Amino acid sequence: MALTTASSSRPGTSRPAVSDPALAGSLARLPVELLHAAYRNVIASRLLDTKMLVLLKQGKLFFHIGCSGHEVAQIAVALALKPGYDWAYPYYRDLGFALQFGYTIEEVLLEAMHREGGPSSRGFAMSAHYGRKASRIVAQSSPTGTQYLQAVGTALGASKEGKDEVVYVSSGEGATSEGEFHEAIHWASRAKLPVIFFVQNNKYAISVPVKDQVAGGSVCGIVAGYEGLARHRIDGGDFPALFDIASAAVGRARRGEGPSLIEADTVRLLPHSSSDDQRKYRDAGELENDRLNDPIPRLEKTLVAAGILTDDDIPAIRGEIQQRIDKAAEWVEGQPLPVPDELERHVYSAKVVVPVEGFIEPAHEGAKVVMVDAINHALAEEMERNPKMVIYGEDVAGNKGGVFTATKGLTARFGAERVFNSPLAEASIVGTALGLALRGEYKPVVEIQFGDYIWPGFMQLRNEVAMLRFRSHGDWHCPMVIRVAVGGYIHGGLYHSQSIDGFFTHIPGIRVVFPSQASDAKGLLKTACRCDDPVLFLEHKGLYRQTFAASPEPGPDYLLPFGLAKVRRSGEDVTLVTWGMLVQRSLEAAKKIEESFSASVEVIDLRTLNPLDRESIFASVRKTGKVLIVHEDTLTGGFGAEIAALIAAECFDGLDAPVRRVAARDTPVPYSPPLENAMLPQERDIVEALASLIRF
Repeated sequence: MALTTASSSRPGTSRPAVSDPALAGSLARLPVELLHAAYRNVIASRLLDTKMLVLLKQGKLFFHIGCSGHEVAQIAVALALKPGYDWAYPYYRDLGFALQFGYTIEEVLLEAMHREGGPSSRGFAMSAHYGRKASRIVAQSSPTGTQYLQAVGTALGASKEGKDEVVYVSSGEGATSEGEFHEAIHWASRAKLPVIFFVQNNKYAISVPVKDQVAGGSVCGIVAGYEGLARHRIDGGDFPALFDIASAAVGRARRGEGPSLIEADTVRLLPHSSSDDQRKYRDAGELENDRLNDPIPRLEKTLVAAGILTDDDIPAIRGEIQQRIDKAAEWVEGQPLPVPDELERHVYSAKVVVPVEGFIEPAHEGAKVVMVDAINHALAEEMERNPKMVIYGEDVAGNKGGVFTATKGLTARFGAERVFNSPLAEASIVGTALGLALRGEYKPVVEIQFGDYIWPGFMQLRNEVAMLRFRSHGDWHCPMVIRVAVGGYIHGGLYHSQSIDGFFTHIPGIRVVFPSQASDAKGLLKTACRCDDPVLFLEHKGLYRQTFAASPEPGPDYLLPFGLAKVRRSGEDVTLVTWGMLVQRSLEAAKKIEESFSASVEVIDLRTLNPLDRESIFASVRKTGKVLIVHEDTLTGGFGAEIAALIAAECFDGLDAPVRRVAARDTPVPYSPPLENAMLPQERDIVEALASLIRF
């Protein structure tokens, strides 16, 4: 069965005279075929809701979230945009919008019934999470409000390119309580970006009424202070008026005049989802009033009065579309389910910047450089190489160049369009970088000033950045670099000393890099800037200017592969696995052990935690029979536990002693030096653990 659109025009139909003054605005200028097709999509959306609820009861799909009551508003706005040229970040109730923007009936059902061939995820994500690459509908996720910042990032790219593309992003009124919504409005208004924020206010966020969500009940009211934002509130059932407002907003955005927020008051004719029963929190009178305000009969009356439809057309179109839906459902049932063999295929890119196999690390002959300068030089070289690489974050621009000066001089060299400050908002930094990266034109390299403050951006990193490739079955990806200053030993106290690697190594979809010295930092950062995956690049603050972390600087062509550990010290008696700041302390401890016990310790610097060089670890452990894992993060749940488990699984028969770990104590990092020294692992702790293993 061939996939065809839900839209259909009637050949030979000429434009009738407009007899209804309600169509005398922008809508009157549209071809009758386009209006006819839009009506068909309205009906297809409503009938698909009904069909999917039947399929749910039959056990042929697992979940449904309905559009009924919203479809007229969605299609009116979609009609003002250009599918495949403009961009769309719809939310899970946007079935009508998706149909108008290019989805077919068959594609909706392929996703709903979790089959291969669906345009969004091919069964890898829940249904109603719309995505269609050909239409520029970006594959969506379940968290509410996260899409707003991503849309702003995509609009930022359009603005930088000088294109008149417009970005649509939508949600219900409940999601506007999320901070990321307000961050997105703020950024778009400040930068005059071409975004249409479409809020569909059906008065309930699942069961929470609008009075408990929005001050005054109006989203337009709560965003009144954002200078540069055009605001409109309208009846979501008034198709012609809504199209007029949407057309004006789109025109404003195309002219570079800034974003608009359109709040459409709609009715919700179905429960929040198939897991909900709205009769538990809405009385019968209210539900009946919504049914009486169903926007479809109102639209039909308008289109009949205007001569777009006749009274006889309406049942005929409904019958034709219902037949198509029934036939499509039968066809989809026969389509293959996704196969488990593909489960890991789209977690990471198949592209490798530098292969590990056959790589020979050269001797570097440049002048000695400290780590922070090596990072600065790597960024400059990659900016020179890639004119579409941009750097932004808090304080990174101008003469300051970040609080650690890692980006000093880059604005002067490459311009404020490429190296610029962001608002002090970590979710904004990460979310906009995702939206910018997925366009395929730009390589955002963003900075989070301290690892301790990455957590406002954690939702974007965990549920959006890491998931995008997987949830879209490889259609969308966001190659970006997030540079983060981490770690203690600098008397920074609770909120400037955190180690965050244990959290992020647990997340499939993000590469985690953690160099311990300057040449590695440069080679790995340059590789990160060319990587097709998102990369979390951890920079230990205590290593930035340490002489022991300095090294001869590699040349501009040096790239270091991910997943290749470095043996910093060869040994025969104990393997020590470490990374970051603890590499130097481990080397010093190994030297003392050799002096005291005449025993040699092999020190392995992992350099990247994801991908992890397992084979280098296993080879060393099989040689020595004893292993100590040393890291700065807290002991419980630290990445060392994962390494220990891998060693136990792969090298158990060759172990001559239990796997040991040295890590931080399970407390926050305190401020006073005696307390910090007691909490963080010290050289003496490593020496004692090594001595214990040697004696075992």
